[in-house]
Amino acid sequence: MKQNYFAHESSVIDQGSHIGDHTKIWHFSHIMNNAVIGQHCNIGQNVVIAPKVVLGNNVKIQNNVSVYTGVTCADDVFLGPSCVFTNVINPRSGVNRRGLYSETYVGKGATIGANATIVCGNNIGEYAFIGAGAVVTKNIKPYALVVGNPSQQIGWMSEYGHRLKFNDNHLATCPESNQVYRLEHNQVTREQVPEKI
Repeated sequence: MKQNYFAHESSVIDQGSHIGDHTKIWHFSHIMNNAVIGQHCNIGQNVVIAPKVVLGNNVKIQNNVSVYTGVTCADDVFLGPSCVFTNVINPRSGVNRRGLYSETYVGKGATIGANATIVCGNNIGEYAFIGAGAVVTKNIKPYALVVGNPSQQIGWMSEYGHRLKFNDNHLATCPESNQVYRLEHNQVTREQVPEKI
């Protein structure tokens, strides 16, 4: 079969991995067997994608990231340089817990900043924004902005990555996209614009 993705000559692509069209895999990265990578992804330098990891379309992974078994990333996820996933909650060198991996789901459009750590078994909501160096120890709501160790929510972010400022009517407008968001019951949703007839 014709290879419809780019892999740098220094990368290692194991047989049995599935890589979508127009994806790029850069220097010294390793895609292991049974990993599934979507279309138009960009895998930076020195990245490891472990078996059974699933990446959606247009996922961007910066340098020095290991994505371990148990992690699924939806479309349009951004993983910053040297961010960390774990997949065993209580690792010990002398105890074999191979195969006892906790699952982590990263929702559509979410951003994980440089050097952030995602403790396994916690899910990241769509379009959430994990600040650089944050340590995530619980589930993160959609559109939430979290920072610190352990991470704490300090606000909300738009789909274009701008901090939202809500007015007295609990509405906020993204300054780049002009999309409108509503804050209700400590949850953010994007308002749907009626289609023109």
